[in-house]
Amino acid sequence: MYSKNRTFGNKGEDYATRELEKLGFEVIDRNYLKQYGEIDIVARGTDGSIHFVEVKTMRGSIEPSNSDVSRGTFFPEENVTREKLLKLERVAQAWMLDHAYEGTWYIDVMAITIDDNRGVGKYKLIRSVY
Repeated sequence: MYSKNRTFGNKGEDYATRELEKLGFEVIDRNYLKQYGEIDIVARGTDGSIHFVEVKTMRGSIEPSNSDVSRGTFFPEENVTREKLLKLERVAQAWMLDHAYEGTWYIDVMAITIDDNRGVGKYKLIRSVY
């Protein structure tokens, strides 16, 4: 049985998958797991390059507010630390070895905010963070 956090994370990854496909990416793998880390989404770009996408999802209002900073609001992408990027690189290298891929690759971050009250979300794709 999944925890609430895992179920919510899956919701974010499903949303990210749909948005990436709308942008022309071909999602070729999800939740690629090694003992030292996981890649949420592996997608092929329109130029044939591989994008390893880390999805960070949070709940919140998708309406902009001038008071966000004073309330201590943060953005999902702030959870991608240098240590996390190093783990992602290691797992990406393993994926490329497993799939005999030798082309261009990127690590991207898909930051998602889901507004449960309105049943909608918004995203920001941050390309080539590493």
